[in-house]
Amino acid sequence: MIELLTPVADNSIDWLSVGDMIFISGNIYTGRDAVLPKIVSLVQSGKIDEYDIQLQGAVIFHTAVSPAGVGPTSSNKFEIESTIPALSKAGVKLHLGKGALRKETVEALKQYNSVYAVIPPVTALLKSKTLQQKVVAFPEEGMEAFHILEVKEYPAIIAVAHGKSIYE
Repeated sequence: MIELLTPVADNSIDWLSVGDMIFISGNIYTGRDAVLPKIVSLVQSGKIDEYDIQLQGAVIFHTAVSPAGVGPTSSNKFEIESTIPALSKAGVKLHLGKGALRKETVEALKQYNSVYAVIPPVTALLKSKTLQQKVVAFPEEGMEAFHILEVKEYPAIIAVAHGKSIYE
C-alpha cells in the first residue's frame, strides 16, 4: 500500500503504476457534473484565484457530498471526463472516481503527469475517514457544490497512469 499526501508532488506520480493500491491523506476537492465545468471556466478565465482553490498538486474526487457521506460517481460522464484534461493541465495530479476513461483522456493524463484512480463505493468507510468538510465554491449547487474534504487514508486503486489503463 502506498500512502500519498496532499498536495501531491510531481515526482510522486512518476513511480505510480496501474494496479497500485494507495491511501490518500490530506485535503481533497470534490466535484461532479454540475460543478467541474464551472471550475474549468474559472481556470480558463483566470478567476480561479478569486476562490480559495489551489489546484497545483490537488486531488479531485468525482462525487457529491451528502449527509450520508461520499461515494464515487462515474468519471466517464461527458460533463466530468471532459474536464479532466483542463484540470490536469491546471495542476490536478490525481482524479478519483469510477469507470473506464476514453483513450484521449488517458493520453491527456499522461501529457500532464496526472493519474486517475478508482475508489471503491464504500460510503460508510469513506465517511469514517473524512475528518472535515467545507464548501469552497458554488454553494448554490447544494450537494454538488465544490467542497474540500480533509481525509485520512482514503483507499483507491490506480486505474490510469503513464498512458496505460487498467481497463485495457
